[in-house]
Amino acid sequence: MLELPHTSHVEGNAIRWGKIGRGAPLIALHGTPFSSQVWRRIVPLLADHWTVHYFDMAGYGQSEMRPGQDVSLGVQNRILAALTAEWGLSRPHVLAHDFGGATALRGYFLDGLRYASLTIFDAVALRPWGSPFVQHVRQHEAAFAGMPDYMHRALLKAYLETAAYRPLSAEALEVYSAPWLGEIGQPAFYRQIAQMDQAFTDEVQSHYRPLDCPVTVLWGEEDAWIPSAKGQELAGLISDGNVIAIADAGHLVQEDRPEAIVAAMLRQVRDM
Repeated sequence: MLELPHTSHVEGNAIRWGKIGRGAPLIALHGTPFSSQVWRRIVPLLADHWTVHYFDMAGYGQSEMRPGQDVSLGVQNRILAALTAEWGLSRPHVLAHDFGGATALRGYFLDGLRYASLTIFDAVALRPWGSPFVQHVRQHEAAFAGMPDYMHRALLKAYLETAAYRPLSAEALEVYSAPWLGEIGQPAFYRQIAQMDQAFTDEVQSHYRPLDCPVTVLWGEEDAWIPSAKGQELAGLISDGNVIAIADAGHLVQEDRPEAIVAAMLRQVRDM
């Protein structure tokens, strides 16, 4: 497990974070409904080449969860910008997945952040997105937040399992479920779903253009959440148009094929 020993207060949120390694700075951005623990098997393998900064987004993982909290994509890029400044990083490398991809792109195009490189995969970045389940929760958040614990646990497990192509291990299910359980975690889970609004990617999508840094786009070929065609479309907008397709991987590449992510990052070291 990755340790998050530090706490920063950003826009009224207590954000837990950690760092490990040596070398050039790298920020790892997780997606939903996950936490920085998606990097637990990846960050240690990158630490010989980068100083990796990782954090739990507002309303996720070990970061603060509270009623009425804004945990939308509209706040996450501002938190990224504030942390980048607090850490004294002017042009970090960035590794981003899912909502982390949207956060990195919003930070670049809306907040003026600049990166040494961007490695992005299975990202929420292009319309349309949001499953029927997401739309249903958005309409009935209170009912879901108040359902009995055993029902919530079953729904959460089923939802998490659809993110991966291969069956998730008991350890992975425990790691990803833990923040969303109990009196604080259960309503926080439905809160973040209820705030999933395509308007936040629509706001930035018209700005997409090739970034002024190397961009690597990866995509799980078996992604059942965001089809691989979206990866090709995104690559054509922000990079040279090439996508590294990852066989036998769904949306949660960190579990299905973590070695593919590490290999893509290490190729950057070779090309430096």
